[in-house]
Amino acid sequence: MSNDKKQKKELKRPVLVKNASASTQVQNKDERVTTMPLSKTNFILMACCLALIVVGLWLMTGSANTGSTFNYDIFESRRTIVGPTIALLGFVLMCPAILYRGKKKPENNAEE
Repeated sequence: MSNDKKQKKELKRPVLVKNASASTQVQNKDERVTTMPLSKTNFILMACCLALIVVGLWLMTGSANTGSTFNYDIFESRRTIVGPTIALLGFVLMCPAILYRGKKKPENNAEE
């Protein structure tokens, strides 16, 4: 009987498991808790960076050259400097947006 009690106690202990997706799970017979590796703030920041990339690409668009005439608008600063700079800024800021960790909430460990 003592072996059965030991086995039941071992089953009740939570076990931490690391997945390939870097999320942590607590596996127990009764409960499973999954924490996401990215928070809502990360997704908002990534969406802002994606918007910067789209705006930068949109600024680079315009009419092209035709066969009979040369279009000098392809050398505008909007298409050659501003658009690529904004798109590059979006790509560069995407890394900190993914790696951003929010401020940790203070834990209330009141000693009684």
